[in-house]
Amino acid sequence: MSPSQIKISQSLRYLLNWVGSGLAIAGILFIGYRLHSYWLELDLSKITLLGWGLIFFLAVVYGAANFLLAYAWWQLLQHFCKYGSIANSVKIYGKSQLAKYVPGNIFHLAGRQALGMSAGIPTKSLVQSMLWELILIAVTGSLFFWLILPRLLNYFPLTLGIILMLASFILALCLLHRYLGHHIAVAITNQMFFLLISASIFIVLIGLISGYDKLTPSYWVIIGGAYTIAWLAGLVTPGSPAGVGVREMILLIILKGIIAEDSLLIVVLLGRIITVVGDVLFFLITTCIPSKMYAIER
Repeated sequence: MSPSQIKISQSLRYLLNWVGSGLAIAGILFIGYRLHSYWLELDLSKITLLGWGLIFFLAVVYGAANFLLAYAWWQLLQHFCKYGSIANSVKIYGKSQLAKYVPGNIFHLAGRQALGMSAGIPTKSLVQSMLWELILIAVTGSLFFWLILPRLLNYFPLTLGIILMLASFILALCLLHRYLGHHIAVAITNQMFFLLISASIFIVLIGLISGYDKLTPSYWVIIGGAYTIAWLAGLVTPGSPAGVGVREMILLIILKGIIAEDSLLIVVLLGRIITVVGDVLFFLITTCIPSKMYAIER
């Protein structure tokens, strides 16, 4: 075992594992409460049986997209401590994610720290990986700001916003690869794909509720950008479980005049249901992954 690793007793490992699992269970309880609240507020009259089928499919897509975030986190672990078990990393990530629904917006990180230490990952590397995970996804999400500039500045061309977003990401990717290494660059690339998939899911929901023929293609891009910026705001807001309330407020502000407020509220609630169901599916799948303890490469 390398000097950077902290030796902990077997009893402490079990305790840490129970702490992480307990936070996951708390997340499940809060998810049940959230789903019940969303369901009571939802107007189901606009949704057909085919629409519900599409909604479930989008939840599966969102759940699968979580593997991109888990893989990005494993890449960061590779960078900081050469942690070799990708299966164990995905399991830890998935098992702890539900705790983000617990009020406080930090308990998924605490759960991942506990489960990671239980699996033998160095404490310092866990802290570094999660800190860089937040930094990288905040940087990636902020690039979508270029897509909403046409809503904030008159006569700002959307085409220019798209070009600036792509150029900014490519520049960030090249700089990270050159100065911080391959693993960091792969991590931010996976995070970008996750955000693009999440934004696309929201766009599909807008079309399902409002009608695909009522908006121009340029508005679809702006809607995707608005969703990502709102998602980022919810991520960095202290105390907001999974960004509840913050994201909705920002979406209503940015998309006012593009989407009818009643339709937007329905889409926001459906989006919440999709992400919750997707997170639960991701949790269930990753929980079934066999654990490999102490998988640190020498």
